[in-house]
Amino acid sequence: MAIVTSKEMFEKAYKGGYAIGAFNVNNMEIIQGITEAAMEERAPLILQVSKGARSYAKHVYLMKLIEAAVQDAEQSAGFDLPICVHLDHGDSFELCKSCIDGGFTSVMIDASSKPFEENIAVTRQVVEYAHDHGVVVEAELGTLAGIEDEVNVSAEDSSYTRPEDVQEFVERTGCDSLAIAIGTSHGAYKFKPGTKPQLRFDILEDVSRRLPGFPIVLHGSSSVPQEFVERINKYGGNMPGAVGVPEEQLRKAAEMSVCKINIDSDLRLAMTATIRQYFSEHPDHFDPRQYLKPARENIKAMVKHKLINVLGCNGKA
Repeated sequence: MAIVTSKEMFEKAYKGGYAIGAFNVNNMEIIQGITEAAMEERAPLILQVSKGARSYAKHVYLMKLIEAAVQDAEQSAGFDLPICVHLDHGDSFELCKSCIDGGFTSVMIDASSKPFEENIAVTRQVVEYAHDHGVVVEAELGTLAGIEDEVNVSAEDSSYTRPEDVQEFVERTGCDSLAIAIGTSHGAYKFKPGTKPQLRFDILEDVSRRLPGFPIVLHGSSSVPQEFVERINKYGGNMPGAVGVPEEQLRKAAEMSVCKINIDSDLRLAMTATIRQYFSEHPDHFDPRQYLKPARENIKAMVKHKLINVLGCNGKA
């Protein structure tokens, strides 16, 4: 199977009451850990590349690694693993166009920080080019707080999605899915320590009512496992007060109407915690394979947990 768009994935997810996992990738070990987990759980998959990751690893390297993952699934697992390659938070038409021309099957144009009419205009421009090339487009209404690709959006500058805007936005832009803001945020510091994290399910319900059957996306949906935060702090890190979204709330969102959930921080936590611990326990080791292999295994285990317990998409490929 060639790399696919998310169109059929989302249709099945909406009807089935589960969500597709969208995982950000930066290197070989992360891609291997994610795709091996998806193979074992027979789960459809979205591999996301941010502007920063694309700059760091280079477009061609990431595409070849993803193509290798598709081939590995065919040869090792004996079935076609559906993988969508997605640009995460594209900030310009030019960036989206470059990714479309370079083989991505899905792009996100994030003009959510712009005024409503300007957001529509930029999104529409991307949609027209993408659809002419058989690529699907995700757009965003509402602005998430937190750090995404070193861009820091303060809580004061964030905003919930206005349900009364979504129908007009989708109709005028022609986008294929819509990312909304209901209380998630980028990074590992989503809620203040000591508070009871809550998502705005009333907004999600209202949006779903206005856009029946339309794919809804949640960004910044990491649960920030405390075992990895504690391990990072134990072995020389400094991450006080990192609080994520409770997994049961993410599962509820998937059962309601969310078709795609972005896991933005948990994989990095797993990799960083593993490497910090390994170096502390083996200060004499210097071969990167010695610490990258256990990091890859921890990423794989985390992804399998998400596929089964949060997304509910295991066995759906």
